[in-house]
Amino acid sequence: MARKLYGISGSRAIRALWGIEEVGVEYEHVPTHFRGDAQSAEYLQVNPNGRIPALEDGDLLLFESMAINLYLAKTYGGDLYPANAADEARAFQWSVWAISEIEPLQMQIVIQKFFTPEEKRDVSVTERAATALERPFKVLDAALEGRDYLLGEQFTVADLNVASVMLLLNMVGHDYSHHANVSRWAQACYGRPALARAQAKG
Repeated sequence: MARKLYGISGSRAIRALWGIEEVGVEYEHVPTHFRGDAQSAEYLQVNPNGRIPALEDGDLLLFESMAINLYLAKTYGGDLYPANAADEARAFQWSVWAISEIEPLQMQIVIQKFFTPEEKRDVSVTERAATALERPFKVLDAALEGRDYLLGEQFTVADLNVASVMLLLNMVGHDYSHHANVSRWAQACYGRPALARAQAKG
C-alpha cells in the first residue's frame, strides 16, 4: 500500500512528519516546499488547497496537520490514541485549541520576524501577540498541573498536536519558561526521538 507524506520539516508539515515518525509506520517522504511545489498541478491533485502537509495512505488523501495526526494515531498509533470517548474528545479539544488559541498569535510573531523586511517590521505587533499568548499559556499550565501530559501520565496525540503547533514559538525564541508546568511538559515532548527523526526530513 502506498503511503506518502508531503512536506518539509521547516514548515507546518513538521507536525505530520513528527506524527508519522511517532507511530512508526513505513512511508515515503515526498519533500514538498510550501512555495512553488505545493502550487503545482500535480500536487493540487493531492491537496487542492495548495498547502502542506498532506498524507496519502492507499486511497485516502488527507490534509490539515491536526487531522492527519489524529488519523495516524487512531489507525496505527496504539496507546498514542485515547482509549475512551472522553479522552478522545479531549484530544480533539486540545488539537482545535492549539490552532485557534496559539497558532494565530504565534503567526503574527513569525510573520514579523521572518517574512517582513526589517525596515517594515512593527515591534508593537510582536509585543501584543507575546502578551496575548499569556492567556492560553496560563490555561495550558493549569491543565498540566499534577500530571505529566494533557490526558494523564502518558504522551498521546493530544500532546503531539499541541506541542507540534508550539514548535514555531521555539523557532522565534518565545520564552514561556515562567510557566513551569508548560516548560516541563514541552521539554519532555521535544526530547522524543520521533521529533528528531522528523526534523531531519528537510
